[in-house]
Amino acid sequence: MKKISFLIAMPALALSVGCTDMTPTQQGTLSGAAIGAAGGAIMGSLTGGSAGTGAIIGGAAGAVVGNIYGRKQ
Repeated sequence: MKKISFLIAMPALALSVGCTDMTPTQQGTLSGAAIGAAGGAIMGSLTGGSAGTGAIIGGAAGAVVGNIYGRKQ
């Protein structure tokens, strides 16, 4: 449980530190990557797989979706 809370806290901290000078596309990409990585890590660990692999896959997918969403803003 400690590992999961760490994986949730770190992206939240990263998002709160320097998003003010970013374009909407950059913000969407960063937000999507962070949310996807956290979700992937949680799903990976809960299903008995690797949390790291889940975080990588979720982060990549989230970055793509966030980038697309940011461009439409």
